[in-house]
Amino acid sequence: MLDAPVRARLLPVLDVGARWLVRAGVPSLGLTVAGLLVAIGAAVAAAFGLWLLALGLWLVSRLMDGLDGPVARAGGRASAFGGWADFSADMAAYGAFVVGCALGNRSAMIACLVLLLTYYVNGGSLLAYSAAADRAGVAPPDGRTFHFTRGLAEGTETIVAHSLMVLFPAWMAGIAWVFAGMVTITILQRVHLARTTLPSTSPTAPSGR
Repeated sequence: MLDAPVRARLLPVLDVGARWLVRAGVPSLGLTVAGLLVAIGAAVAAAFGLWLLALGLWLVSRLMDGLDGPVARAGGRASAFGGWADFSADMAAYGAFVVGCALGNRSAMIACLVLLLTYYVNGGSLLAYSAAADRAGVAPPDGRTFHFTRGLAEGTETIVAHSLMVLFPAWMAGIAWVFAGMVTITILQRVHLARTTLPSTSPTAPSGR
């Protein structure tokens, strides 16, 4: 829901930082891997109940994640592999952080497990839609590797939700339940999008069917 306007506002700033990083010789894939490692560090901190450290590391990891794409484009090295690596690292970072929160706050474990389930279904539905849309010739909404469809819960909302979970650990279960509901709505939005944008019959199907 917020990704498009946030990207529009932040992209000029990120592009400036990206040009500086390119001049410094920082590779985009290195940023992707570093961001994942920092996110795993945030998850470990959360698992030990070090909430403020977890918050700081989480936000740093998301900054790195926001920079790897602009660095790739600024260096003329944007690629499908880079897009795949970025998405895979994001999914690993999101999952690891929620696991860390569950270990650090056992009272929120069930809510975190349900949230993980919605992440699994949401990520799978996004990949399935992206592959089907490519095959059907549906134009992607932006220049990124996958068809990142609009929805109630996107990357920006995930960053905020995870930040709130460690900033207010006493409310972690409630925050996780609410966000799991938002992700579920996003899944349903993608189901509707798939039903309305993807062809329901094969072009080679018999005409009498």
